[in-house]
Amino acid sequence: MSSFADFGRPRRVDGGLRARSTRGAIGQSWWSRRFVDVLESFALGTRLTRGRSYARAGQVLALTVAPGVVTAQVQGSRPRPYQARIGLRRYGDAVWRRIEGTLAGQALYSARLLAGDLPPELEQVFVAAGAPLFPAGVDELAMSCSCPDTAVPCKHLAATCYLLAEEFDTDPFQILHWRGRDRATLLRQLRLARGGDGPSARGDGDGPSARGDGGAPSADAVPPSTDSGALPVRSPVGAGPALAGLSEPVATSDAGFWRAPVPLPDREPVLPARADLLLRQLGAPSPAIGGPGLATVLGRAYRRFAEPAPADD
Repeated sequence: MSSFADFGRPRRVDGGLRARSTRGAIGQSWWSRRFVDVLESFALGTRLTRGRSYARAGQVLALTVAPGVVTAQVQGSRPRPYQARIGLRRYGDAVWRRIEGTLAGQALYSARLLAGDLPPELEQVFVAAGAPLFPAGVDELAMSCSCPDTAVPCKHLAATCYLLAEEFDTDPFQILHWRGRDRATLLRQLRLARGGDGPSARGDGDGPSARGDGGAPSADAVPPSTDSGALPVRSPVGAGPALAGLSEPVATSDAGFWRAPVPLPDREPVLPARADLLLRQLGAPSPAIGGPGLATVLGRAYRRFAEPAPADD
């Protein structure tokens, strides 16, 4: 096994992706810290320390997150940057339909996601669906690097992981994108599932259709009427199927009709709005105008603007 001491010092680069954290732990949000904790629990030794130094020195030149794979270019001691790759199992449509069904059934999950946030309970939703969000062991990450160091992960891969954690801080939907569902598709599926309109609300377009072969309406799309003057009979919608056939209840007393079955809280539950809510909804800016670093600077400014004004003496 090679040691990093066998190679020269890394070449200095300009314009690299420099970690925003200059000291201490990398990762601020629960999801980025969760990823870093998983990485550091693998007891990978000094290469993680070297990886943090690389990440803070701006040695990572490019980082791309795609379904099932993260790729990066990392400048080392040689003239040509090394190519780092981190593979993670990409979940298929069937798994995502189960997860989206659970998320759509909980208004709070949908509200938090639509607001650009990831609630901590989201991790349990993935576990319950048999598809953990984070890797449980280093063997679940397919890592490779073009550098001569035979250790896996090498310092270049470790630097990629730390920059990836900060990418998760800026745009938490990158975690879900890595697992196979991009932000736009997930939110569109949640909106459709919550609204219940169209075949896409089921997560695919393969459900039963009201049209038969050749695009003509099928025979059971609108049941025929035996009375030429009657309107077509349609199946009940909404709560109709559940209430069909039930007799009208007869109330013996209306004394407690409008009374809540359990005491209501003094204040109704609300979803707290963050000062940087708009930034989270829009996602990370493009590199041409500053990329994740611009979002970080704007986020601090938004939070500062949201602070209450000091009271006059």
